[in-house]
Amino acid sequence: MATIKELAKCCGVSVATVSNILNKKPGASEKTRKLVLEMAEKLNYTPNIVAKNLKMQKTRSIGVIAEDMTIFSIPDIIDGITDYCQEQDYQILLTNLRLFKKYNDTYYNREHYYDLVGVEIKKLMEKQVEGIIYVAAHERIIRCIPDTLPIPAIMAYGYSKSERVPSIVVDDVHGAASVLDYMVDRGHKKIGVITGKPDSLHAQARLVGYQQVLFKNEILYDPGLVMEGDWTRLSGYRSTSQLLEKGVTAIFCMNDLMAGGVYDRLDELGLKAGIDLSIAGFDDRELSGYYRPSLTTVSLPLHDIGHKASELIIDLLNGTKNELGPENVCYVGCSLLVRKSVNDITR
Repeated sequence: MATIKELAKCCGVSVATVSNILNKKPGASEKTRKLVLEMAEKLNYTPNIVAKNLKMQKTRSIGVIAEDMTIFSIPDIIDGITDYCQEQDYQILLTNLRLFKKYNDTYYNREHYYDLVGVEIKKLMEKQVEGIIYVAAHERIIRCIPDTLPIPAIMAYGYSKSERVPSIVVDDVHGAASVLDYMVDRGHKKIGVITGKPDSLHAQARLVGYQQVLFKNEILYDPGLVMEGDWTRLSGYRSTSQLLEKGVTAIFCMNDLMAGGVYDRLDELGLKAGIDLSIAGFDDRELSGYYRPSLTTVSLPLHDIGHKASELIIDLLNGTKNELGPENVCYVGCSLLVRKSVNDITR
């Protein structure tokens, strides 16, 4: 591959002239410009972008640290990050910590992996990244990014609890409220809930959304209709009979996997989902569209979270500071996906 010096020699001009022409700067004649561009194509000349960026003290690269690429939420978030970075001519350097593979979900409430994050941050800074985005697998408080970090950082799908590190998270309260509004509008007043794990911020916020809709519609909140699940299909299955005994007409599951467990139990009992019992989920996992009937659910804004994280970090690099909500948190809204699993009992 030819160098810029070789290209200049072939054209009989200076390196500075070639550089100006390739960077679309004025000064050269049209004849010289045409000669340089044709010779560059003939020699298959490719500019050394790394050297150019280092000279400008900019690499136009963002370091992305993912907790575990096998978790369903993370690829869409990274796709959103990549989408905006490509629009702005930035590249990403991706690190996969593989935390779920190593520890399952036990690491969610521990800090033993923070040292590993620190090592990866150091490696990325050695590669001259201009900023870092940390992508969590499950929303929780994560204090693994030091406030002393000399470059901008963003927490995606988690809470940094830092004034220096903005957090981009799901608006779970609004997401749950949207699906509960839909169920109430279709005549359901006795709605059971199967939650996620009680220490989950997702589960806590979605329960608030459920309670807000009941209060707004003057429906008495009955804690006996709230069953504790653990995000698994089996926990949805086990909770279904108890809620049926309490006379519910609908069940809101805090994720689509638990909703699948409700379908399983109804099938065993000879009951029809969407007819004998209405069901709604949350997350819009791919499988939810293949349930029969297809599951009404709430779509997580994963791509939008990644896109927003990229927007914020590039704005910070350009000296623009965005005003976020309290505690430096940006909430991204969900979308209700209406399918066939919630019956209208007003007719």
